[in-house]
Amino acid sequence: MISPAKRRLLAGLAGAAAMTLVLTGCVQSQRDDTGESEGSAEPGDVNSTFIFAGSSDPSGLDPAFANDGESFRISRNIFEGLIGVEPGTADPAPLLAESWETTEDGLSTTFNLVSDVTFHDGTEFNAEAVCTNFERWYNWTGIAATESLSYYYGSLFGGFAGDENALYESCSADDELTATVTLTRPFSGFVPALSLPSFAMQSPTAMEEYGADDVGGSEEAPEYSEYAEAHPTGTGPFMFESWNPGSEVVLQAYPDYWGEQGQVQEVVFRVIDDPTARRQALEAGDIDGYDLVAPADTAALEDAGFNVMQRDPFTVLYLGFNQQVEELQDPLVREAIAHAIDRDALVTQVLPEGTENATQFIPPVVNGYNDSVTTYDYDPERAQELLAEAGYEDGLELTFNYPVNISRPYMPNPEEIFVALSGQLEQVGITVNPVADEWVDYLDRIQGSADHGIHLLGWTGDYNDTDNFVGVFFGTQGNEWGFDNPELFQALAEARQIPDMEEAGARYQEINEQIAEFIPGVPLAHPAPSLAFNPRVTSYPASPVNDEVYNMIELSE
Repeated sequence: MISPAKRRLLAGLAGAAAMTLVLTGCVQSQRDDTGESEGSAEPGDVNSTFIFAGSSDPSGLDPAFANDGESFRISRNIFEGLIGVEPGTADPAPLLAESWETTEDGLSTTFNLVSDVTFHDGTEFNAEAVCTNFERWYNWTGIAATESLSYYYGSLFGGFAGDENALYESCSADDELTATVTLTRPFSGFVPALSLPSFAMQSPTAMEEYGADDVGGSEEAPEYSEYAEAHPTGTGPFMFESWNPGSEVVLQAYPDYWGEQGQVQEVVFRVIDDPTARRQALEAGDIDGYDLVAPADTAALEDAGFNVMQRDPFTVLYLGFNQQVEELQDPLVREAIAHAIDRDALVTQVLPEGTENATQFIPPVVNGYNDSVTTYDYDPERAQELLAEAGYEDGLELTFNYPVNISRPYMPNPEEIFVALSGQLEQVGITVNPVADEWVDYLDRIQGSADHGIHLLGWTGDYNDTDNFVGVFFGTQGNEWGFDNPELFQALAEARQIPDMEEAGARYQEINEQIAEFIPGVPLAHPAPSLAFNPRVTSYPASPVNDEVYNMIELSE
């Protein structure tokens, strides 16, 4: 494996990497023999503050307790994990672990760590710090061990201390720079999963000093710790400066960063929840860039000389069903809803150019995609027949939950998507009762309670592994979907232990058919999100999994 030394900088200079550099609407930078981009200035010759507009506040600044993109966008710049992502791809790569080796039985993985790395508070990064983080996750209890907080750990590691399904067994610090993690059973996605921001390394000193695990409230309305609100401490190129909720998060370059810092010395994540306001801020020169460009704005921005780029789709937008609702327990009703939806119209009318229709809950590029999966084509007459068969010939009334004042890569305009889908449902006799929530409250409702019906949500893949999609969605019983399907749970548990990619792919094709027949929700589309930048941004590290760290940005002025 390649050494990770200065990987963050080298990734930014990899001009040939497919998505890492290209800015649609401008010429790809050419590099001279020194590795610098033509048009890029020396670090001291540019405005080193980079202002990026996000669509909402982070839910918190402790990535272990986060699962939303706005939180992860910030945490990727503060924190680093043992495993990173190969630039421009979804594939795992060395980061704080320069190499690793897994035993033949798949149970133990030994990580060889990068030397001379410190956390932002000066604490040394070493094998003991690695084990402290693993033990922290494993030993969560109470609110910390609920779906709304530890979503990723609970989904991927099967449970916590004392749970018979817990995947984690132990961590040992073999020497200062060697740590071995042992599992109770094989998990083929273990190493790729560690590239998730949720599993980033955090300072043991800061977590103890500021009570990182002192969370309160309820699963529906969790209250975060002092650490998560004001003292996040990682090893990344930027360190936390301030957070003014509803306004902005400010980061400063960490002077003792183990890699190369690059041109950007200050990062401001500004909250602008309205897509039109984000575009106007870019046009006015108030920000340097923003994500989730409204489909109607891309051409106009390009014509005006702004740099517009599009990530490859690695997303899925879906209409989820909560089977705690009695009507949604009936497979006839679920099938009727599936037949009532016109995906072609949805994609054409309200989703970005480049969006693909979805037939299953994984994008076509992911191992296990099933080209012959059962589909439910748009057929309003069939939908009405199924509703009548289910006893709802006079119509059906359902709660329809959706978020407002938010844009996500898989859901750039939820209000418009809601209007389009509710209109399609009403045409077949399904009356919807709309319930709208702000983003953080929405996630708490959908993932932390049973108080929801059909709902809009989606996913941006975090790494290239099938389990990261269907395993996270359907691997265990949860609040969002509200069903108990032991056969599906067992199939997913077995598939994630298959080390051979071809064999695993065949098994996941079967599982995708199993999911399609069960109809836990309707996969709608694979949107292709766009970003837009001030012309001074000559290189931006675009990633299909949003692994975008701002020391790799290159500026011309």
